[in-house]
Amino acid sequence: MTDLLKGMIEAALSAAETILDIYETDFDVEIKGDASPVTQADKAAEAVILKHLAQIAPDVPVVAEEAAAEGNIPDVDGDFFLVDPLDGTKEFIKKNGEFTVNIALVRNNVPAVGVIYTPAKGWLYAGDVDAGCWQGDVADPRISHEIANWRAIAVRKPADGAVDVVGSRSHHTPEAEDYLKAFTVGDHKSIGSSLKFCLLAAGEADIYPRFGRTMEWDTAAGDAILSAAGGTVETTDGKRLQYGKVVQDDAPFANPFFIAKAT
Repeated sequence: MTDLLKGMIEAALSAAETILDIYETDFDVEIKGDASPVTQADKAAEAVILKHLAQIAPDVPVVAEEAAAEGNIPDVDGDFFLVDPLDGTKEFIKKNGEFTVNIALVRNNVPAVGVIYTPAKGWLYAGDVDAGCWQGDVADPRISHEIANWRAIAVRKPADGAVDVVGSRSHHTPEAEDYLKAFTVGDHKSIGSSLKFCLLAAGEADIYPRFGRTMEWDTAAGDAILSAAGGTVETTDGKRLQYGKVVQDDAPFANPFFIAKAT
């Protein structure tokens, strides 16, 4: 494991300490300009991550969700980090545990290194497209950052018959249902936040079609992890999903629809 990946993991676990402290309180919820919810946990966790990334890679710009919402967008012509300090804020508010900390390094417009941690469940995923993909457990980062059960993971072989589908807990679309008519669907699992990519990377599902709005910070860490595990993330016309999409008709860093697959 590289020093960079170790530093990204440490940033995610440190942010999770702050998130868990707030999760256990009766926190307030605000509504942002795009009608999405935000809590003090989003903002506090982002501050922790930004501090860590400035220490481990001071010359690499960071695009972070809450800073971007306030118009703070750096130049991303080269390598840059994408940070979603609390992906699945709706799940956080529901207190169902399916929210994550997402940190990714983008290189040549595709995610190269990614970390996803689930504070309430203790699941840690990390991927480096040049080295591999791993999964482990950190029960409570406020007590210890030691990783237990650290092991390599990879996507499973293509299914000959039915495919297992993973989808969003909070977002269902008729376009996704139409897309899946071309397949024989086995299990259809629903889970929140970027954990959908993790299920594919760990060999627990085959396909994740996303016909709904996402932003680059929502997907970059999961994309890196899935890619490192042997999977793919493509737009609906079969092209590799690109990152650093600052100038476009939609908002900066908005994604088109995509298909994440285990092959």
